[in-house]
Amino acid sequence: MALANQPTRTLLLTGASRGIGHAAVKRFGAAGWRVLTVSRHAFSEDCPWDGGRDNHIQLDLADLASLPAAIDAIRAKLPEGRLEAMVNNAAISPKGPGGARLGVLDTDYATWSQVFAVNFFSVALLGQGLIEELTAAKGTILNVTSIAGTRVHPFAGVAYATSKAALAALTREMAAEFGARGVRVNAIAPGEIDTSILSPGTDELVEREIPMRRLGTPEEVAATIYFLCTSAASYVNGAEVHINGGQHV
Repeated sequence: MALANQPTRTLLLTGASRGIGHAAVKRFGAAGWRVLTVSRHAFSEDCPWDGGRDNHIQLDLADLASLPAAIDAIRAKLPEGRLEAMVNNAAISPKGPGGARLGVLDTDYATWSQVFAVNFFSVALLGQGLIEELTAAKGTILNVTSIAGTRVHPFAGVAYATSKAALAALTREMAAEFGARGVRVNAIAPGEIDTSILSPGTDELVEREIPMRRLGTPEEVAATIYFLCTSAASYVNGAEVHINGGQHV
């Protein structure tokens, strides 16, 4: 519940329908934030938060031509012209037959184009389109990268991995450019998180590569997202926080 005499803060979250995004909606909602969700799916009545239908924008981020209209729709839901936080969580990672990893030799231009539209270009364009609302709130942007952006991963394909590496670089660029406006930009880089999109063989990877010998939970990731979007992290800018149980060491 929002504190008395404190205006309601608003979060815009892409990729809200499952996993980390779903956990983030619940975490921010419990703290009294209004959450605007963006997903290529229509709002589901199974979602557990109040006001979800009115605060949902159905948008396929792969269709970059539809972004200007979507940004107008988002702006219309911000009558005070303020956006306290934007979390870019939506991402796609196409697989080959049987869930096989797609390497350079297996990835056609259409796949490259779709992955980069969702995972990278949409982030830049949303930030560009909503910069005035973020500036008015002295808000923050949080980009979700990946451990696959810094090392070859056995399951994440080449288009996904390179889009996440590019997103880490974009985070630094945005942090440098937007900081003078009072808008902080950071990233989190999750490792193996216990969601429905885990690949077969993850159990063996956990035992072999993760010092903590367990998967992370969406709630643990959501807690870090929340921290980075609040005043507790008011001097954190341009950072990429690893959330992987030590897998990166």
